Amino acid sequence: MLLQHSFRRKIFIYFIAVFILFTAAILVFQLNREKRYKTAQLENTLENVSEMTHNFIAFYNLAQTGNFQKADTLKQLIPQKNIRITIVDKKGTVLYDSSVKDYSRMENHLQRPEIQRALFAKSGSNIRHSETTNQEYYFYAHNYGDYFVRTAALYDINLKHFLEAEHLFLIVIIIIFLAVGLVVNFVTKRLSLTITKLKDFAIRAARNEPIENENDLPDNELGEIGKQIIEIYNKLRVANNDVAVEKERLFNHMNILNEGISFYRSNRERMLTNSHFIQYVSILSGTSSITPDNIFDLPDFKKLNKFLEKQLHKDTEFRNNELPQIEYTINKNEQYFKILCIVFADKSFEILITDITQPEKRRLLKQQLTSNIAHELKTPLASIRGYIETLMNNPAVSEEKKKYFIERAFAQTERLQLLLNDISLINNIEDAGELFEIKPVNVKRIVADVIENLENRLLAKNIKFTLNIDEDVVVNGNDSLLASVFQNLIENSVNYAGENIKIEIKNYLEDKNYWYFSYSDNGIGIPEEHLPRIFERFYRVDLGRNRETGGTGLGLSIVKNAIQLHKGKITARNRAEGGVEFLFTLAK
Repeated sequence: MLLQHSFRRKIFIYFIAVFILFTAAILVFQLNREKRYKTAQLENTLENVSEMTHNFIAFYNLAQTGNFQKADTLKQLIPQKNIRITIVDKKGTVLYDSSVKDYSRMENHLQRPEIQRALFAKSGSNIRHSETTNQEYYFYAHNYGDYFVRTAALYDINLKHFLEAEHLFLIVIIIIFLAVGLVVNFVTKRLSLTITKLKDFAIRAARNEPIENENDLPDNELGEIGKQIIEIYNKLRVANNDVAVEKERLFNHMNILNEGISFYRSNRERMLTNSHFIQYVSILSGTSSITPDNIFDLPDFKKLNKFLEKQLHKDTEFRNNELPQIEYTINKNEQYFKILCIVFADKSFEILITDITQPEKRRLLKQQLTSNIAHELKTPLASIRGYIETLMNNPAVSEEKKKYFIERAFAQTERLQLLLNDISLINNIEDAGELFEIKPVNVKRIVADVIENLENRLLAKNIKFTLNIDEDVVVNGNDSLLASVFQNLIENSVNYAGENIKIEIKNYLEDKNYWYFSYSDNGIGIPEEHLPRIFERFYRVDLGRNRETGGTGLGLSIVKNAIQLHKGKITARNRAEGGVEFLFTLAK
């Protein structure tokens, strides 16, 4: 016991002696080092803002467009407050300043000290008074070649205190402790060995290295403490690695989701958000500056706000593990989004935004299609029923009348058959396109066959045909669908363009992937207000005329879908000299 007290007394005496000798020198060194470190830390922050500004300029091509007003968005993106951003071209002209509205009147900045230093050393800094804002700043400029990005922090009392070195006695004590360890080494070698081992452990722990060998520690109290620390460290390291893996997995899972998802604490502080959520919020808000933190201010989220106000202030516990949730749909500029919010037991909650535009439009389209089909079927069915009822209720009808009614009824059944065939074809194109046989098809031969099949109808209306398609125009497609494309276009002209017209089909261009075609006639054309809708199912420019000619209203819709199946696109326009022209592509 006496030896133990003597040992402690010696350690205390050595500790005081070393502290007195080296404290002054250590403090002076540490104060200067701390000041340099904080200055570098401030410049690193300003450098990060400069890089963010440079990336923003490059992303939006602001240097080429000269529209630096978009840089105002950076105010929302930069987490640090009171950061001033100035963009100066290489001649010293101020292109943008976040703290000055009329920055075009600012004087030339080429001779500013920080700009001069950045001109020759890539970057430069300076503390001085700003004549523009009448405030003192810590300026930092970075030279990006075509322009300088100068960032500045307001040099107020807070920044001054930040740059002043702090008396980090903990670091001083650690350094002194190590120094004392060297002195105490003369007193006890085992204690010095323990401290060295613990120091090695701390260095390896800082590097996140595995530490397994505990036998190197001495067999004393400090050695036992070291062993316990190593054991705890290894457990924490394994746990941290597991958490990091799970966190990375969660992030990856969130980012590959098609839904936008964001997690919030009970105070509405955001924890995690994926990119889809930010994208959908921007669409709903109509601005790119909105952030997931202030989505609750959007009008479309009023219903969600009321739900959260009710749930987050309730003290009752959830029953049967049923989590409160709300779900509703938002229609924004013909885009449909489903909003789902789930509140968890700890009052944290998640918000999911799902883009349901395609399924919703498909539902509406099917609903409209069903209504149109029912409407289209009524007329021929009513005619057939009328003819049959007339025959049933009037047995004395002459044979000539009976034949007439039967022929008319048969014509209506043919019309029904044509309608059902067209509906079946367009549904197969959309829903079962992979069932069509794909092979090399010579387009000119397909068109020639169609013209031959329609020759009598063309001659009846004195329609002249010009075919300017090269012999080597071959596409990888379905011959039946391609034939239906040209047949529907030609029949459209025959039925509605008038008599004594001219039709021309030509391939006018090609590139690596596509053939480009033009189909045109010099008939009466299509009224401009109807052009955007002529490819819709059952859409008729002239309802009465189409019914007289027996059209189903699906011809141009079949054309569009067949071309899309061949990876092409089609548009229509009226020709200046009269008539209509269809321009479309077919993938090679």
